[in-house]
Amino acid sequence: MTVTVRLFARAKDIAGAEAVSLSLPESATVADVRRRLAAEHPRLNALVARSVFAVGDEFANDDWRLSPRAELAMLPPVSGG
Repeated sequence: MTVTVRLFARAKDIAGAEAVSLSLPESATVADVRRRLAAEHPRLNALVARSVFAVGDEFANDDWRLSPRAELAMLPPVSGG
């Protein structure tokens, strides 16, 4: 199955794209997305580990099972003052 991961802030800058598509096995989880995203975009590795993922309008933990053509948002940590 193919899922789309929307990228924001620093992740978008590093990947050079607003979104990436990933091919994953059926019944993949958010943890599988983390692993595949880090493997296909090694420069995102540290950021992937610290980011929160959302599926649709809900925050998703690593056990969240994805449906085909799911759209996720990778939300990197925010800092500032």
